Amino acid sequence: MIVRTPRRLHLGLIDPTGSLGRRFGSLGVALEGGYELRILPYERTEIVAEGEDRKTIAEVLRKMNSAFDTGMNYYVEVRKAIPRHVGLGSTTQLSLAVGTGVARMNGLRVSLTDIARALGRGKNSGAGIYSFAHGGFVLDGGVKDGIPPLILREEVPPDWAFLLVIPEVKPGPDEEEEKPVMDSAFGSVEVAREISHRILLGLLPALKEGNIRAFGEHLSAVQRLVGMHFKDFQGGEFREDVRLILDFLQRKTYGAGQSSWGPTVYGLILKSEFQRLSLELHEYLKELGLRAKVELGLPRNSGAEIVEENAFIQKILRSVAG
Repeated sequence: MIVRTPRRLHLGLIDPTGSLGRRFGSLGVALEGGYELRILPYERTEIVAEGEDRKTIAEVLRKMNSAFDTGMNYYVEVRKAIPRHVGLGSTTQLSLAVGTGVARMNGLRVSLTDIARALGRGKNSGAGIYSFAHGGFVLDGGVKDGIPPLILREEVPPDWAFLLVIPEVKPGPDEEEEKPVMDSAFGSVEVAREISHRILLGLLPALKEGNIRAFGEHLSAVQRLVGMHFKDFQGGEFREDVRLILDFLQRKTYGAGQSSWGPTVYGLILKSEFQRLSLELHEYLKELGLRAKVELGLPRNSGAEIVEENAFIQKILRSVAG
């Protein structure tokens, strides 16, 4: 079985205060270029992956077995990966890819939210779960008693894209490192109201109408407001070590921001503008002496793809491996 996932940009949390009985509420967008895994039943546990991916996969197999009695004997190979802790949703996409693959192999009739709950996903945000499930632009309704509900999912216009910049700086915090922050009381009700207003009467109508300029304007405003919630934890509205890059993106693109804790930053563009803007950005980075990976982020309007391999081929491969 082959599983291919999206990446996701996390566009912000709405209300960390939980003033209306639901905490956070998140928005995100799925991009092409996520994980590609191969998963097979096997005579033992064998994981072919690098670094932290290996640990995550082993933990997912353990949790799936604990929740659904799926066993531990699988061959899991990571063929393509998302960099860890750069703001592109690596942990959730990898976890759900393995969990969904194992569930499918065992013929389990369980929902994606059941799998996500068993794997401990969705504690703060549903953007990664719903990007995996549906692709496109997603908005969840905040955390109350479990995984936040999906409120809205919309197609992203096919001529839109994102200029992605992943600077060579300190990665964002992992889940254990961010836990004290996310468990604490922080944020502003007034800021949350302004974010909600921008989303409902700015961002979403512009997306419906395919108005990239209006969408970008409101996206930038939302990102600055989200940064106000987190300024005490990251040194300002955005991380200090990405601000010069954001200066460029805010001047040259329709809208810009920082994905999750970063360091990935992005600018909303038309797909046809990528070549020109990436050349300008490379020159800008060179002048400043900054090192960063620059990529085209293409919206993905479909969720994860699962391809069943030929059963005869699987039998031969298991036989040879044995």
